[in-house]
Amino acid sequence: MSAADRLSVFKTYKLFVGGKFPRSESGRVYEVTDSKGRWLANAPLASRKDARDAVVAARKAFGGWSGATAYNRGQILYRTAEMLEGRRDQFVAEVADGEGLSKAKATAQVEAAIDRWVWYAGWSDKVAQVAGSANPVAGPFFNLSTPEPTGVVAVLAPQKPSFLGLVSVIAPAIVTGNTVVVAASEKSPLPALSLAEVLATSDLPGGVVNLLSGRTAEIAAPLAAHQDVNAIDLTGADAAQAKELETAAADNLKRVLRPSRTDWTADPGTGRMLALLETKTVWHPIGV
Repeated sequence: MSAADRLSVFKTYKLFVGGKFPRSESGRVYEVTDSKGRWLANAPLASRKDARDAVVAARKAFGGWSGATAYNRGQILYRTAEMLEGRRDQFVAEVADGEGLSKAKATAQVEAAIDRWVWYAGWSDKVAQVAGSANPVAGPFFNLSTPEPTGVVAVLAPQKPSFLGLVSVIAPAIVTGNTVVVAASEKSPLPALSLAEVLATSDLPGGVVNLLSGRTAEIAAPLAAHQDVNAIDLTGADAAQAKELETAAADNLKRVLRPSRTDWTADPGTGRMLALLETKTVWHPIGV
């Protein structure tokens, strides 16, 4: 059979929840198009129930992931970077098509995203030394402050850059032991849905990262109001959405990362990691 006689095998993109690949429970999809309006794929249109299911999966995974050694988390993140490197051409094509970039610019974005993933992997066993301390106290006691993960974090990924921005908000959340529910870029969700395939085979426990595609506002609303979500990153929300979501998040005193103008190509620093950590201080008698 000649190549001209073959039928194209189109890829079916799915959500990533609890380490599995379900379709949206609503059965809905939406068309993803390139910068010129040409059809690229159908992406699942996640519902409010999909968001709630993802929170359940993230909570179930939190104990094991937060209890893993920092060294082990770093190993798993580095393994993910290895696999991203092996599928670099696929991500370059998805970024180029989705954002209307040249191959050179898309390649630069993908390579920066992989490098950033490696950079955060290296922080796994170092962030406690930066955020923790031994505190001087008046009395025969050790007083030690150590960082702990906040818990389940809802993340609204930036709309652009669809891949570098995505990595820049997921990696700092999970490297410190949090689990996440991520609303991918609404216009360019394909790199996020492909990242799910990498995560599923990179030793990352199911439920640590849950990826949803669809309308950002529709996914974000139930996450902001959810009583079992401990923090929400509003990076991908517009100003009007952010105000409403912040109000909803206040109901159970969620930690809120407000959207801000960010140069995603700049050195990310430790800000996002530290913003999703709590500090536990322990007293212990000296000599006991």
